[in-house]
Order: sequence, then structure tokens, then C-alpha cells
Amino acid sequence: MADPRGFLTTKREVPRSRPVDLRIRDWREVYEEFESSRLTGQAGRCMDCGIPFCHQGCPLGNLIPEWNTLTWRDDWRAAAERLHATNNFPEFTGTLCPAPCETACVLGINDDPVTIKRVEISIIDRAWDEGWVAPRPPETRTGKKVAVVGSGPSGLAAAQQLTRAGHDVVVYERADAIGGLLRYGIPEFKMEKFRLDRRLAQMRAEGTEFRAGVNVGVDLTAGELLSGHDAVVLAGGATAARDLPVPGRNLRGVHQAMEYLPLANRVAAGVLESSPIDAAGKDVVVIGGGDTGADCVGTAHRQGARSVTQLEIMPKPPESRSEAHPWPTYPMIYRVSSAHEEGGERLYSVNTEEFLSDGDGAVRALKLVEVRREDGRFVPVEGTERELPAQLVLLAMGFTGPERGGLLDHLGVELDERGNVARDASFATSVDRVFVAGDMGRGQSLIVWAIAEGRSAAAGVDAYLTGRDMLPAPIAPTDRPIT
Repeated sequence: MADPRGFLTTKREVPRSRPVDLRIRDWREVYEEFESSRLTGQAGRCMDCGIPFCHQGCPLGNLIPEWNTLTWRDDWRAAAERLHATNNFPEFTGTLCPAPCETACVLGINDDPVTIKRVEISIIDRAWDEGWVAPRPPETRTGKKVAVVGSGPSGLAAAQQLTRAGHDVVVYERADAIGGLLRYGIPEFKMEKFRLDRRLAQMRAEGTEFRAGVNVGVDLTAGELLSGHDAVVLAGGATAARDLPVPGRNLRGVHQAMEYLPLANRVAAGVLESSPIDAAGKDVVVIGGGDTGADCVGTAHRQGARSVTQLEIMPKPPESRSEAHPWPTYPMIYRVSSAHEEGGERLYSVNTEEFLSDGDGAVRALKLVEVRREDGRFVPVEGTERELPAQLVLLAMGFTGPERGGLLDHLGVELDERGNVARDASFATSVDRVFVAGDMGRGQSLIVWAIAEGRSAAAGVDAYLTGRDMLPAPIAPTDRPIT
């Protein structure tokens, strides 16, 4: 245990956010520095439970009590080693993960949980600053070639594990830069891209090869992929966005979130001078109350939107746990992200019935109606119809699974009942030598699950190619998220 009285004497504390009027003028991360002395106090709140339920919340099996204790003792280098023992990219999870480990913290039963996520990102930032994160190239090579299709968190985790195991790994990405959603889907204010770039530099130094701008299934056929590699890992994500097929859907100004966010990220990165989908001076409506919707809200603020409204068909969640989500499960509660702190309005229990035209082919408003739930269906409330002005509408209602056709059809992999790529206990698909990891096989999920699946799939590939049991596999495909 770190500080035997820490959980009694120290209150939970998180870093302050930069002032709203300043941060919406740039794309930098929103949080201020958190002094190491305050951070060690937060780590000291960890009770080093006999049964650490934070492990249940973390599919990576992060050694949370161990690196909390090491941080409290100011042994930052050892803490970084324990952090890397289970997680290839703690700076990704430390900025992007919703921290189900914290909602599973035993201290959270009757007090505020340990700030696990803040300790995690502080450890890895310190490790980079001190030069403790170095390439780890393999000592020997197996001569086996592995292709990883997709360079999001699951693909990168699988690639790094397989490279370190001695295989020759090539990562293919159809976008013009490596990183998947980490590159163009996640706004800079949530994770600045220097965190991604320095990891990619580490992986290149270890021997991983990256090929961007290659649409596998088009530029490189399925046959060429299989003939040129001893194994293939499919890690293309769940990129088929859920649509809203109501009248007016084809009006100008109605876009999927993943049409909007990548363009804004390219502007922030200096790749584009301006975005063809811009919120400046417009009434913006975001349909969907999840993380992607919040990303759209924060992006619209930075582009100078006149107003921003986020819609959710579900009722407003409770402020605290309900009986439907007992500890240590991840509770569905009302959460306020940094983007919501910056302004805008959030409407619950509403449904969009129609997009209304300005008469010239562009959207001018939404026709809304309040709804209530009856027998599992959303029923309109009579007399609640109204219009909501909008010149830009962003659909952020989640994803239905991997894109059909193309590579998946050419490979002939079987799909499960949910439309994801089916796999067995070793993450192998129905096609010999082809494995799958992350959202492409699991469905839309959290970044921490993507990294865990990438590591587990890598273990399956290595065992298939060599017959050995060397790489750790934190999860099995049958594991389901607690969210």
C-alpha cells in the first residue's frame, strides 16, 4: 500500500482546465499541468486492495495498485516500467479512455475514486521527458512476414507486439497518414498528435514498416495481401456510420461526424488551409450524445459556431449511479466533457423527424419532437413538435460495424450475428492465416479494449506462426465490455 492513510487524508483532485475563452482559440489539449507533488498525493489514495476491482474495469490488466505505489514513492521509472508491462500506449489511454477502472475503484463505493487516469498520463509524460521510453527491437528475427491492415490503436498494438516478437511487420493505412482515428478522428484538444508521432517513431526504430495511402482491397488485392505475407491482422475498425434516414437527409449541410472531424483535424495539423465543412457563424446541431458528438461540439466551438446544440433520443442520465448500474460496473450517468464546459445546449428525449430546406437545397432547421419510451420503443409526445434552426447538422450516432464489401468480401471471412468479423479464441477468422482485432471484430468499443485486443491478436498470430507461447493475451474474444 502506498500511503496507509492517504484515502482518509487526501481528497480527489484533478488538473484544472485552461480558461474556456483561451482554449477555444487553439487546438491544444485543454488541461493545465498537474504538479508532481499533488500527483503523488493522488497516487497515495490507492488502497492496494486485496482484490483490486480496478483490474476488472481495465481489460488490459493494468497493474494499477503497483504503479500507484511506485508513483507515491517517487520511483517514476519503475512506475513507467510497470505501466508498459501491460499497455503499449499509456499516453493514448491516459488521454482518451473514459476510465472504467475508476468507476470500478473500491474507494469509489463511498468516496471519490482514485484519479487513476491522471496518474497514468503523468507517469508516461514523465517517462518521455526523462528519455526512459526507447525502441525495443527484437534480438532475433523469425523470418515471418505479417500484414496489419489498419493503423488505429488495435493495429498499432498488434504491430508493435509482433515486431518485438521478431516478425517482419507491415502496417497498411488507407488514409494519407498513419494513426487511424487517433490521427484524424480524435481532435487535437483531446490528444495532441505529438503523442502519436513519437510512438510511431519508436515503432519505426524497432523495425515496423508503415505504408500510408494504401487502400487494401483496392490498391492491394486480397490475393496479393495473402500471397505476400505469412499472416494478416485485420484492424480496420468499425467505420460504417449509423445514418438517419428521414426526409431532407440529402440536404447540403447534413454530414456524418466522420466527414467533419477529419477535415478539422487536417486544418489543425496544417495539412489543409481551411475545411470545406466549417461551423463558423452557423447554428450547429449535433445528433448523438456520445464521445464523438462531444468531439463535434468542441470542434464547432473552435471554428466559431454561432450556436451549438447536441441532441440525444435517450432521457437525461441520472447524476449518480442507479440500481441498474451497481458498482463496479460502468454507470450511465450525466457527464460533462471539456467540450460541454465550453458552451452549447444539450437536449434529451428528442427525435429528429425531418431536415427542413431553405428552398435552395441547404438545411435551415430540424423538425424535432419530444419522445417517451413505451415497451422498448420511442413514442412521439403529441403537441411537442418544433423547429430548431441549423445550417450545419452533424450525425454522431455511432457505428454499425466494419464496412461491408471490398476486402472482407474478397477475403471471404465469415461475419457474426452482429455483422462483425467472426473469430475464435485465438482471434483467428474463418480464413486461414487471417486474424482480426479491435472494433472490426468486436464492434464499436473503447480504446482500451482496442489495445487489449491488438495485444491478444498478436499473441494468437505469434503462436500460429511459431508454436510458442511468448506474447501476453489479456483478453479473449468472448470477453464483453462492462460499459
